[in-house]
Amino acid sequence: MLDWDISIVLIIILLGFLAAFIDAVVGGGGLISIPALLAVGMPPAVALGTNKLASSFGSLTSAFRFLRSGNVDLKIVGKLFPFVFILAICGASVATFLPAELLKPLVIIILTLVMIYTLVKKDWGNVRTYTKLTFGKAILFVSIMSLIGFYDGFLGGGTGSFMLFILLMFGFDFLGAAGNAKVLNFASNLGALILFMILDQVDYFYGLIMAVSMICGSYVGATFAIKKGVSYVKTLFIVVTAILIIKNAYDYIMQLIN
Repeated sequence: MLDWDISIVLIIILLGFLAAFIDAVVGGGGLISIPALLAVGMPPAVALGTNKLASSFGSLTSAFRFLRSGNVDLKIVGKLFPFVFILAICGASVATFLPAELLKPLVIIILTLVMIYTLVKKDWGNVRTYTKLTFGKAILFVSIMSLIGFYDGFLGGGTGSFMLFILLMFGFDFLGAAGNAKVLNFASNLGALILFMILDQVDYFYGLIMAVSMICGSYVGATFAIKKGVSYVKTLFIVVTAILIIKNAYDYIMQLIN
């Protein structure tokens, strides 16, 4: 564990709040929280584990806020939850011996396609068009969400955005997709966290401090999204997806150079 330092605490509190505010709506909070934990001197594995501890509290808070507002379909997420949870544990297990950077090029391509599709489909996600799924579509839905759960345990960047996009593809509006995505993101966060705890890769002191700030940020972010509505969520989704593309592309280019 890092030595106690007030400057570290302040950094973790401020950036944890900002990360959770964004993550509560469209995901992508790890772009802020993980670099913050690395910047204060945590080893990469511990930073990832500590982030999962804090973000589990954050995603649970925003999930409850969306649930109270009626923007979560419990029948659907209840069925998906165990699959996402288990696959996240599997993904985190694989990450312990396989370099996560192997997925970076694919992630960049998928995120780019996601953003282009969202920009081209002007009215997409404005109105809920979800209907009961056929057996084949239900299998496809569960399989894709399970794979995203695996991805969150293995690499993680952009998990919330991927979940939100798939929910949109199956007919949810942006606000409903955000609410359901947060419940499922909590499942993947919790699954990965359990493995990091088993491997003793969590700094509980700073993790719990960040968790408190993330609880606050998540509540404020989810409340803001609910009040502002679909157009706000859609705009933030596009902005965060663009940042994720730039960040992943930069990391990949630097990896090739070095």
